[in-house]
Amino acid sequence: MQEKNKSYPILIIGTFTVLLFGLMIFYICSYAITNERTMMDNSYNAHQQLLKKQNSRGTIYSNDGQILAETVTDADGNESREYPFGREFSHIIGFSVNGRSGIEDLANYYLINSHATLKSKAQAKENEVKFPGDNVYTTLDVKLQETAYEALSAREGAIIVSDVRTGKILAMVSKPDFDPSTILNDWSKITDDKNNTQLLNRATQGLYPPGSTFKIITSLEYYREKGDEYLDYRYNCNGKFTSGDDTIRCFHGENHGALDFTKSFAKSCNSSFANISLTLDRANFEKTLDSMLFNSELPWDMNHSISTAVCSPDLKDGDMMQLGIGQGTTTVTPFHINLITSLIANDGTLMKPYIIEKVVSEDGKVLEEFAPTKYRELMTTDEAYFLQNMMEKVVTEGTASRLKGLEYTAAGKTGSAEFKDSTSDSHAWFTGYAPAENPEIAVTIIVENAGSGGEYAVPIAKRIFDAYFEK
Repeated sequence: MQEKNKSYPILIIGTFTVLLFGLMIFYICSYAITNERTMMDNSYNAHQQLLKKQNSRGTIYSNDGQILAETVTDADGNESREYPFGREFSHIIGFSVNGRSGIEDLANYYLINSHATLKSKAQAKENEVKFPGDNVYTTLDVKLQETAYEALSAREGAIIVSDVRTGKILAMVSKPDFDPSTILNDWSKITDDKNNTQLLNRATQGLYPPGSTFKIITSLEYYREKGDEYLDYRYNCNGKFTSGDDTIRCFHGENHGALDFTKSFAKSCNSSFANISLTLDRANFEKTLDSMLFNSELPWDMNHSISTAVCSPDLKDGDMMQLGIGQGTTTVTPFHINLITSLIANDGTLMKPYIIEKVVSEDGKVLEEFAPTKYRELMTTDEAYFLQNMMEKVVTEGTASRLKGLEYTAAGKTGSAEFKDSTSDSHAWFTGYAPAENPEIAVTIIVENAGSGGEYAVPIAKRIFDAYFEK
């Protein structure tokens, strides 16, 4: 009897150990199955290196089947990665040497695998060449990408074009750029210079003061608090607004005169919006910033920076005025502004942005397809309609009048974001969508150190809209 009592604890411990070991095995297997792609992309995974030796890296295509990146093998069997469009797609397509970036990184799991037919693999073995890797079709539109690239010209900045109905990224340009075909040879020159920013994708990683584009958020907060009372708002602008020791001036000291809320937005009056900001509940504004994805990760699978905007009940009046006009410590990525523009155009619903359309094998078999996915309703339909009306007035009566009277309608918001140590006076912003009555695409532009958004960014937007509606 005593021996049974002695063996009983051992039996319990043994059973517990076996169960624990079984749970660990189950967890490891489950994790490996559900995170296969993440594990494969890990640089410490030796299997990835085996795949690279066995398979030739697949081809990346545009949405209409044009080659954006491909692997070419010379007579001696040496492989090289070629990019037919050179610098035009440099940041969004990226590179696959000395690390990876862009779609080359995002789609790496697909590109290094091969689902070629047995016949194709047999021929490859017979010819002593690698198996053909799987190919990736993107959502990128060559015509829009080329138009955006040419329109930005020699200026530094970024442009994003997206489909508001689906979340597809149609174009993404960042300058200064680089040549992905020669990146291996240029690597030391680029990376040894600490001030060189050629590899930075300004569209998703560049952080800028949003300037007057942020008045979209300030207006949203005002409407959430006041509702239709915005119709009763009146302000007389003499070019500046002072509260205590803090003064906010309109761009170039412009005097806007008598304004209501809509005209304050359309004319982008800093003085009026500084006045508006002091009427807002700061705790509620903080919640609105959170709801608009500030200070948090965006629903985007590629590398991106986090936009920051700070509001709290104890925020000083001067800082609140700066926040209201998109200055001070507030910073955003152009990509984030594009998402906000898209959700407004899509009646308050944000579609999850995506850039891979489908993955196909060497013989054309579709291995995986990606469909539009609703991310979240970030504002009510009523709030979206309010902002749509405001953004339409920017075109018909305000700072984006260069988009007025065209074969299509447009809506948007300009911005002139002041920054320190500038050689000019501000970054030029525009974000908007078209057609105004039935939105299809959103375009966001920042031109660094250029000046007025209405003067420099809006004409670029017009060229992109023109290219889209010519189709």
